[in-house]
Amino acid sequence: MDGSKINGKTVTEETLLEEGYRKYSGEELDIYYSKDICAHIGNCVRGNPDVFEVGRRPWIITDNGDVEEDIRVINTCPSGALKYIRKDGR
Repeated sequence: MDGSKINGKTVTEETLLEEGYRKYSGEELDIYYSKDICAHIGNCVRGNPDVFEVGRRPWIITDNGDVEEDIRVINTCPSGALKYIRKDGR
C-alpha cells in the first residue's frame, strides 16, 4: 500500500485531518495515524519499534527512524491507518 495516497490520490494534511488522522511531526516527514481505521496487525511496531511503540506517549516518534525506513514500514500497513507526507516535496 502506498502510504502517501488515498484512492490513488496524493494525500494532503487537510484531507488527512478531516478524515480523523492524527499528525506526528518530524523534521523531514510527518506521519499520520487513524485509530478508527487501524486493524492492529502490528506491522508498524514490528517494522520499527524505535518509531512505533504502543506503550509510549507519543507512540509515534517520526525522527527516531530514517525517512526511507519510516516510509517502508508505513507502506506495509494493510489497513491504511498510517499515512505520510514528506517535507522535501518528493
